[in-house]
Amino acid sequence: MSENDLVDDYEDVTVYGLDDDVEAEMLQAQNECTFIWSNTEGWPVGVIMSYVHRKGRFWLTATSQRARISAVRRDPRVCIVVTSTGSKMVRNKTVTYKGTCTVHDDRSVKDWFYPELAAALQEDPERRAVFERFLDSPRRVVLEVEPTQRIGYDGAKMGKATSEWMEANRDPVGDDSDVSAS
Repeated sequence: MSENDLVDDYEDVTVYGLDDDVEAEMLQAQNECTFIWSNTEGWPVGVIMSYVHRKGRFWLTATSQRARISAVRRDPRVCIVVTSTGSKMVRNKTVTYKGTCTVHDDRSVKDWFYPELAAALQEDPERRAVFERFLDSPRRVVLEVEPTQRIGYDGAKMGKATSEWMEANRDPVGDDSDVSAS
């Protein structure tokens, strides 16, 4: 869709895609996502989780006794949704990723990930150190989500297109040419 094309409805919102630079900014500005997996009955289940985005992948953590850990070990197909809401950015921007999840239990992953997550969530150095220490518990694992499909949406683009349509289709104010005199 070009800048000059006007839409007549919201049937196809794929024309309001999220630009790569805005997506990158959002992934850095935000530190929470909705993590979605399937339970044993096939139902989708999701929780809000903190994440860091590094090298094109999402990194999260939970203790191994959480139901989501056995679920992704059984079926690694997951979904992550990130929105700009709650970050320093304006609202109405979102991106959804389908992906595959790998569960890591090795020390080398934990050693780089815990400080990265602590830095993303805690500005104060003392709190960051305590948070990092608390993360390093015996049953904790690290989740790595490699995206396989991306769906982005930018509500500002939709708002702009709506305003442009309204301006192009506005009835001239004060035009009484179709009013007949009695």
